Amino acid sequence: MERKIIITADGSKTIQLVGLNEHYHSVHGALQEAEHVFIKHGLLHAIDHFSTKNQPISILEIGFGSGLNALATLVASEKHSVSIAYVGVEAYPVSKEEISELDYATLFQEARYQDLNNQIHLVPWGTFQKITPHFSLLKQQKMFKDITYTNTHHLIYFDAFGPRVQPDLWTESVFKIMFDALMPSGVLVTYSAKGSVRRAMQAVGFTVEKLPGPPGKREMLRATKQTATPRL
Repeated sequence: MERKIIITADGSKTIQLVGLNEHYHSVHGALQEAEHVFIKHGLLHAIDHFSTKNQPISILEIGFGSGLNALATLVASEKHSVSIAYVGVEAYPVSKEEISELDYATLFQEARYQDLNNQIHLVPWGTFQKITPHFSLLKQQKMFKDITYTNTHHLIYFDAFGPRVQPDLWTESVFKIMFDALMPSGVLVTYSAKGSVRRAMQAVGFTVEKLPGPPGKREMLRATKQTATPRL
């Protein structure tokens, strides 16, 4: 399938799958989407609810893709002085040539992020490595249906291709895997606000809220794994 790098509305780049008219990130702004959906409504929410000095915030990204969300999270971890243990799952890794052309490190002001972005992509798949004092990374090449975590993550970035293109990734069976992977009170954030997605989340036990979306989208979703209330 033909793939090409395009420039989005905020000047950051993304990969377009030409035949499907699908993109790795929003054409209205790749960086803006990452910072709005995953940092503002995901990571900062998790910091408020889970951050402790003794335990890192554990993040599971569904669709590691270009690594933009991971880099934005690394930058945020330093800004907020919070430790992150980041797991990125991707079935089909992006090529080194595409990573180089996307050049995401230049979106951030400090030159050292070029080296840190390179380190993110040089980490061998299946190897957990510390990138900075605040950010550790494990990349896993696998299908999402093969994820087997149980009560291990505070936060999930659900950044799969959209339901129009891959509806099988937005089903109850997949969201049950996500629900199981989260710790009690853990949250999942995603750019999609489609009704069928919200209902699939609710069907497996999530409490779902609609939030204002990033540029180009009216709404997004945040789903919480509520702890059971004991019966009196």
